[in-house]
Amino acid sequence: MIRTGVILGSTRPGRNGEQVARWVRDMAAEHAGDAADFELVDLKDHALPLLDEAVPARRAPGQQPHTRRWAERIGSFDAFVVVTPEYNTAPPAALTNAIDYLYDEWGGKPVGYVGYGLYGAVMAVQKLRAQAGPLRMADIGPQVALSLREDFVNFAEFTPQELRTAELRGLVDELLAWAGALRPLRAPASPAAV
Repeated sequence: MIRTGVILGSTRPGRNGEQVARWVRDMAAEHAGDAADFELVDLKDHALPLLDEAVPARRAPGQQPHTRRWAERIGSFDAFVVVTPEYNTAPPAALTNAIDYLYDEWGGKPVGYVGYGLYGAVMAVQKLRAQAGPLRMADIGPQVALSLREDFVNFAEFTPQELRTAELRGLVDELLAWAGALRPLRAPASPAAV
C-alpha cells in the first residue's frame, strides 16, 4: 500500500484549506481503494517555529525535538498531495518553512498539488514546483486549481465543480504510478551496498 500524506499548507485562522484537504483525502481514498492510504497532515498540528536548526537539513538531520517528530512523520510517507492557498502570489510561509526543515525525507517521492485561490493558486504552485526538484521529489504534472469564485459559495463554503473530481482522480492515478515507479529510490540501502 502506498502511504500518501495530504499536506494542508495553511495555518491561518478561518482558512478554507481544511474543507479542501478533507475532500482531497476522502475522494482520493475512495478512488484509490486498497492501493493507497491517504492521511491528512495539518501543519497547524505540528507548530513548527521559524526554522531553528543550526545546520541545513541537506548536511545533517535536525536536532530539535519538533524537527525529529516532523522528520519521522514526513519520512513515513511514499507520496504527497500538497493543498495550498496563494498569499501574494506565493505559498504560505508556514508551508515553505515546513518544507525547509527537511531534505532526505522528501527525496524519491512524488508530489502533486491542489491549489485554491482567486486563480487556483497557480503562481504559488509554480514556486512549490521549483522547490521540489532540488529536494529530489518527482513533481507530477496534473494539478487541481480551485477557484474561490467557481468552487466556493461566498468565497467560503467549498462546493467543487463536478470536473474537479475528475481532475483529482487524474492527479491520484499519476501520483500512485510515480510512487510505485520510484519505490527503489525509497528502499533502504542493503548492508552490502553500504
